Amino acid sequence: MVFDTQSALSRLLVEGYRVALPNAVFLDFDTTTPDEVRAAIDLLLPSDLVVLVQSTSFRLNEFRFRLELFNRKLKAIEHPHLGRMAENEYETYVDALAYDPQYYRVVGPALQRRINAASRVVVSCQGTELIYDTHFEPAKPNLGDYAEMKNIGGQFPIGEVFTEPVDFSGVNGKVKLFAFGDEDFRVIVPPTPVTVIIEKGIIVETENATQEFLDVLAKIRAEEALWVRELGFGMNRAMTRSRLLADIGSYERMCGIHLSLGQKHTIYAKPGMPKRSSRYHVDVFVDVITVTIDGEIVFKDGSYCV
Repeated sequence: MVFDTQSALSRLLVEGYRVALPNAVFLDFDTTTPDEVRAAIDLLLPSDLVVLVQSTSFRLNEFRFRLELFNRKLKAIEHPHLGRMAENEYETYVDALAYDPQYYRVVGPALQRRINAASRVVVSCQGTELIYDTHFEPAKPNLGDYAEMKNIGGQFPIGEVFTEPVDFSGVNGKVKLFAFGDEDFRVIVPPTPVTVIIEKGIIVETENATQEFLDVLAKIRAEEALWVRELGFGMNRAMTRSRLLADIGSYERMCGIHLSLGQKHTIYAKPGMPKRSSRYHVDVFVDVITVTIDGEIVFKDGSYCV
């Protein structure tokens, strides 16, 4: 366990881990030198577990700490940016850590199979439809089952299946967004949902947009096109439209649909969208009512139907 005590939520999680892992070695990042942390990690064997509880985000060098652990074949659980959460969000965050294997390991793979076979997806909001007339990249699960994965672990809370269109020209329509991430990676909820109009995978117009949202779009547009890349099926039922977390990376797994704006996606390679030089991947959250895959409803009224 590598932790800090800079936030009340980090202190709460450390207390929980002390109960759950009484034989673990606990290192306070703020009172331990980087060399001492490395020395402790050097004693570990492949498949040993390291848990990072961070009010911000730890670094031992220019690379993220979690990547260093994965390079050493270690398991990693990362709880970053806990300092962004307000006290009234602690219960939601802790609830989101609970794991329901029957739900994640049954519903998740079923959803993944549907996506991988899909040729048409419709994301419906009140009065709008975003239509995907395209096949999809192989869906990636974040469901707590690492049997087929190179690395074991990742950022918690978990719970999503995500993909993106093979052919962006098949992505057209309107979609309403009830929340979006800002440049400080915080969740912003406008007074009323923002509508974005998408043509061939690119945002071309907005309706009811707040200045904050327009500023996000302007920052992206200054360097790259306003692509709509990721189509994320969040599955974590502890997080909903009414149970939010301020940290965008944690809230991303909320039960519902999220998209990404901007050219960047580190998982899927696309011509003309280099992973290294693409800059923006901004998560936005859909005010969704239903989602259909090839005409069959898979999400309705806040729940999956697969």
